[in-house]
Order: sequence, then structure tokens, then C-alpha cells
Amino acid sequence: MKKYLAGVALSALISLPAVAQDAPSADTVLATVNGTEITLGHLIAMTRMLPPQYQDLPDNVLFDGLLEQLVQQEALASVAAEDMGLQEELGLENERRAFLAATLLDRIGNAEITEEELQAEYDAVYGSAEGQTEYNASHILVETEEEAQALIEELAGGADFAELAAERSIGPSGPNGGQLGWFGAGMMVPSFEAATFALEVGEVSAPVQTQFGWHVIVLNDTREQEPPGLEQVRAELTEGLRQARVEAAMTEVMQQAEIDRPEIGIDPSAIRALDLIAE
Repeated sequence: MKKYLAGVALSALISLPAVAQDAPSADTVLATVNGTEITLGHLIAMTRMLPPQYQDLPDNVLFDGLLEQLVQQEALASVAAEDMGLQEELGLENERRAFLAATLLDRIGNAEITEEELQAEYDAVYGSAEGQTEYNASHILVETEEEAQALIEELAGGADFAELAAERSIGPSGPNGGQLGWFGAGMMVPSFEAATFALEVGEVSAPVQTQFGWHVIVLNDTREQEPPGLEQVRAELTEGLRQARVEAAMTEVMQQAEIDRPEIGIDPSAIRALDLIAE
């Protein structure tokens, strides 16, 4: 639906204040529409709610544009309020609740995260974490155990593993010499992992069966993968701390609130009874 705010002629409804000589405050009146004052505080609150792409507009453009928008909205709202029914009143109450709740949670969640908090969170999450061993292996996949055993014998006789993989493997890594790259625990099927982790670098496995067929594996190398540094996980930890703050605030507010929910029997389908709030 199009928005019909810009371009509405409202000059007859607007009474502009005299030019202020003192430093402005949030109560400084910028316009009066049908007796309702629009203040600098209203503009500031509206500016805070703008999407980031509008925050970079020149101040004079924002000021004039937002003031005109508020003037138009108030002029239209004052007309709408004269014949507002129960449905509109309830909707406004819900919007007010949602706005205030979102504003509070935004303020809590977006409060500064100190370096001390961040370091403490990093220590709690990664401080006791041990490095993980990663394995680099290649394999040749064939259909039967006999084929796998024959490959092992050829390798023992000096055949090149990568060449055999390219010629005989039925797996997708065959054309690449059977290379699987680096992987850690939990990334391969259990029987394949167990066989790989038991090998010494350069050692070839016995035939290993998985749901894909029979494998001959060679362990190319191993390395220790250290836990990430603070800078690598700064954004992740910061977001986690912000979320934890919001959840803690929600819990505290709900615990302190006096909530009374009377035991009354209402059919849940009543939520769709729009006629109850129709004019």
C-alpha cells in the first residue's frame, strides 16, 4: 500500500514557534498542529529509530524531512482520532507496548561490552580448550574387499598411491589422487575415522569398509589446530554477551512483575472474533 504523507498541504494547520534564542532542549517546540506540540525531543526519538542508511543524511535534510513528516502525521492522526473505534485504540495500545519493550531491550543489548567482559567470556569458552588434531589423508574407494587388498599389495610393491586412485577409485576424489584434505574428529564416518586415526604418517591401512564400499587409506600428515584467538571470535562472543544481557533482563523483569492471570475458560478461537472489537 502506498504511503500518503508527503505532499499533503498542511500549512494552514501549522503554527511555527518564535525563533529560540536559548540553547534548545528536548521540550523546545518546533511546530504545533491542531493544538498538539511537536518538540525537538520528538525529532530526536524519531532519528534514533531510522535505518542506518538514513542516519548518514545531512542534518538539515533529516531535520526538515522528519519535522515535515511528524507535522503531516499529527494532522492526519488528529482527524483519525475523532472517529477512532475500539479496534484502532487497542491496536495503538499494542504498538505502544511493543515500542517501549523494543526500546528497552535495544538499550540493554546495545550497551557497551567492555574488554574485561569480553576477555572473561573468551576465557570461559576457550580458556581450557585443548588443540584438536587434524588429519590429512587420501583414499582409494573400490567395491570389494578383494580389490582393496590387491591395491594394498600393489602399493607395497612400489605403486604410486595418487596414480592408483586416479585409475581405480570409484569415489569423487579419485581424479584428484584420492586427496581428502584436512579433517578432524566427527567429520568422517566412524569406521573410516578410526582407521585413519590409528595410522602413522605415510602408513597405508588395511581394507576399511563403510556404507560407500571398501577403502584403502594413506595418512599424509597431521597437525594440531589451536583454539581461535580472541580477535577471531570477537564478533561471536560480543553477540553472545548482548543476547545473554537481554535474556537476563527479560528473566529479571518477569520475576519482578506482578502478573495475575485469572482462571477463566475462553475458547482459543475467540482470538479471531473480530466482531468483538468492530465499530
